[in-house]
Amino acid sequence: MLNSILFRINKMVFSYGSPLFLYRYLMILLLVSSSVVNGQTNWKDVSSEFGNLPRSIKVLKSDELLDGSPSIMYVATIKAKYHAKGIFVDTASRRRLTPSQYFTRNDQPLVVVNCSFFEFVQNRNVNLIVQNSKMVGFDTPAVSRKGRDTLTYMHTLGSAFGIFKNGKMDIAFNYNDSGMAVPYAMQTPYAPMIDSIRKLNFNHPSLSGLKPWKVKHAFGGGPVLIQDGQVKISNNEEKKFAGKAIADKHPRTAIGYTRDGTMVILAIQGRMKGLAEGATLPQMAKILVDLGCVEAMNLDGGGSSCMLINGKETIKPSDPNGQRPVPAVLVIK
Repeated sequence: MLNSILFRINKMVFSYGSPLFLYRYLMILLLVSSSVVNGQTNWKDVSSEFGNLPRSIKVLKSDELLDGSPSIMYVATIKAKYHAKGIFVDTASRRRLTPSQYFTRNDQPLVVVNCSFFEFVQNRNVNLIVQNSKMVGFDTPAVSRKGRDTLTYMHTLGSAFGIFKNGKMDIAFNYNDSGMAVPYAMQTPYAPMIDSIRKLNFNHPSLSGLKPWKVKHAFGGGPVLIQDGQVKISNNEEKKFAGKAIADKHPRTAIGYTRDGTMVILAIQGRMKGLAEGATLPQMAKILVDLGCVEAMNLDGGGSSCMLINGKETIKPSDPNGQRPVPAVLVIK
């Protein structure tokens, strides 16, 4: 970059010989080069390390310090419109498989990454899962609260990442249950409601934004990290993590998309002292803003964080036994 700038300066001096013109030109070049350095130097294109990939998919890596702590991070960028027919969620239906097992059973796709949260007892997803326009996984939107004299419920709307049949993407706050044909979603965070009714009251004014969400594929996670291109973490509304947990460093997985329709998947290695300590949710949100995401959300992290490109691991999973079996993954062919 510096040699290129010097070459152009010498050329301008020879051609024009104007100090004022040269000064203005130099200032423009320095501003441009500064923005490139600030936005790009901590990411290296390592796509070639993952075999043959189409031009629509890039893999970037950073192993520079993250706010003074050692880190290893990978980003996969996918031009979604070129893979609209090959983006879907695979779920093992009340059992768990490792990402590598999903890679094998889906005929070796380009990308496999963990997505929704789950519980270990029945090995089931605890977030929305939509496969080919059919809901096969559900949130738990009503949490019972035992009071002194009565039983009340706290209703929340969890976030989910949706993909439409044309490859367009959306992150929304959704309500779903097994008796519905499609999930309903709204674009703004929903403040939790407490009442004595187990079912959500669709007629409440605060839910006027709920509309049928006719996505082809979707998977839940949360909390949302970015809205309208700005860091806006909706943990208070979604009630995902208690206390100061969002400020703890862990392995992380997140997904977002840019204004031009590029899917961005971020995987951060962690729980490896001196090598890769992980990231907080605010740190991850800032990274995704810098990558140009207009919307992004957190996915299951910790020992579940794992992203495969052409079957090869990016970050090293933090569990001692390697890849943790999970009940659902995002697949890109």
